[in-house]
Amino acid sequence: MVGKSSFRAIMRRSIFTFLQNFHRFTAAPSLLLLPFAAATLLSSSSYIFPIIHGRFTSIFLAAGFPSSSQLFSILNLKLSQTLLSSIFVSPFTLSFLLLSKSSVITSLQKINSNHYNNSNKIITIFNRLFVTQICNSLVILSANATCFSLLVIAFNVSDLILGLSSHPRFVLLTSAIGAVIYSVVLANAYVVCNLSLILSGLSEKKNNKKKNSCGFSSIIDACVVLMRGGGGGVALSLAVAMNLAMAAIEALFQYRVVRAYYYYRGDGADVAGFDWTVVLEAVVIAYMYSVVVVLDTIVGFVFLESCELDRCTEIQV
Repeated sequence: MVGKSSFRAIMRRSIFTFLQNFHRFTAAPSLLLLPFAAATLLSSSSYIFPIIHGRFTSIFLAAGFPSSSQLFSILNLKLSQTLLSSIFVSPFTLSFLLLSKSSVITSLQKINSNHYNNSNKIITIFNRLFVTQICNSLVILSANATCFSLLVIAFNVSDLILGLSSHPRFVLLTSAIGAVIYSVVLANAYVVCNLSLILSGLSEKKNNKKKNSCGFSSIIDACVVLMRGGGGGVALSLAVAMNLAMAAIEALFQYRVVRAYYYYRGDGADVAGFDWTVVLEAVVIAYMYSVVVVLDTIVGFVFLESCELDRCTEIQV
């Protein structure tokens, strides 16, 4: 158990739990995540990305976004990546990712309560996670649509009433404010959705009755956890750390695998003659990504555990 939910304490406890049960978390959960990890890494280098990016460029120009705005490029890139990820990765998210998270949550509950693991429990947790993930997708979609609508209204109102949309300083100021707002809204949405998945996998006993929440109720519970006791800042810090680790692995995949692929194709060589060592390296990098996703689930579990312990301490005091 972890009290005083600080970034350092939670991260240290999470890494300790992971290393203490290394054989458990690097076996089935990480191997289950391999298809999801491969799809995520490959989606960023798909040939469909320029097509989606071009479509969003046309939409933004038609909506009144000034092409000189930095926010135009950021929002276009982010929405293109989100849509492409939804197209390619969603089937793997709703299957392999949720199965892996179910396995990790069950293992963590077994470690804490000394209960034996069983497939029925994993399937039960998977069903709740599936419902919550569908609701999470709607929340992320709503967050992107809301930010896009507000920014469109801001640019068009400023153009119609004040006539400032062509002013370079105004465009720069609006872009900076819009980028900050968009980043904060989306970061909080991702943190809430991630915690809601873990909350929906936990079973809480109150008055000898089990409380199994999923879907939007888990999302509301996650919001309550973040608002209570100032845990939002710690949760965002943990999310930034884990996303930096995932981004580093994605960059490694681009550098070691994608670059080698385009080198072979640009050299006129047969892609079928692609070096098998590069393929093996791609599998290893995908496995590294899987391990980081497993660790991310452990971090979320330990964070929720620490928040619950802090709440019990405050009640006793």
